[in-house]
Amino acid sequence: MKSTMIQIYHNSRCSKSRCAVDLVTQSGKEFEVVKYLENGPTAEELRDLLKKLNMTPIELVRTGETIWKEQFKGKELTDEDIIEAMVANPILIERPILVNGDKAVVGRPPERVLEIL
Repeated sequence: MKSTMIQIYHNSRCSKSRCAVDLVTQSGKEFEVVKYLENGPTAEELRDLLKKLNMTPIELVRTGETIWKEQFKGKELTDEDIIEAMVANPILIERPILVNGDKAVVGRPPERVLEIL
């Protein structure tokens, strides 16, 4: 039986993201890098990720990003509004996210990566 390949939602400019890739590489497990800034997830994929992460949409948002502060902060947003904001602006998605089968973690701090390896 082939195991599910680990996926890493990765931003190469992010040190925490690079650290997560290093940890998975050191584990010797096969993984696939998802360059989510280039190929952002669909709303359906985000909903699936949120379920695996056991998080609400706002918990996955990088609220310190300029685009969030300028366009969304302080507004009354539903979960679907927040998901749509992340689909339209993938930079808002917290990183790195590691998915292994039906479980996922945000690799902050990077040691959290070890929880799903």
